[in-house]
Amino acid sequence: MPFVALERHPDAACDALRGIEASVTRNVGGGLSVDYRLDGDIERLRIPAPRPARVAERLWQHTCCELFIARRGASGYREFNLSPSGEWAAYDFTRYREGHLLDDAALAPGIVVRNGQGKLELSASIALPDWPELLIALAAVIEEKSGALSYWALRHAPGKPDFHHPCGFVLDLDELRH
Repeated sequence: MPFVALERHPDAACDALRGIEASVTRNVGGGLSVDYRLDGDIERLRIPAPRPARVAERLWQHTCCELFIARRGASGYREFNLSPSGEWAAYDFTRYREGHLLDDAALAPGIVVRNGQGKLELSASIALPDWPELLIALAAVIEEKSGALSYWALRHAPGKPDFHHPCGFVLDLDELRH
């Protein structure tokens, strides 16, 4: 899939970034690859320091890329939080915001970060059963050094930022494949 632009939520300013782009593709043999590119004055962002890859909670309170995966017609979905620190979290939801943390090392996404010349790139491989009819929501939370947070997504729900809202699941991977 080509890169697509994420839009900043209108209620959250972010002067440090010109934009965020993301791409997601199915891997041969199952799973997904996801890539995020942040473009701007990266030095003005609060980027978590590298840490050993491990499951960590509340990553979304700081700079974090997020991927939501649903099957068409199903009420459940998965969420992956991918921190530039290398830490990650996976959640399994049975319905809107009703779910739990998946503490399973087999889900470790192998995050790779490249930082330089006004760009920060984060790539990860997501373990996933070969589910058909996937709908994807791509999002990011960005923290500036001032502590201000901004929220970026392919599509925002009305009102406050809510990446879990069904209107954000706008990428159909099966349509993109054909």
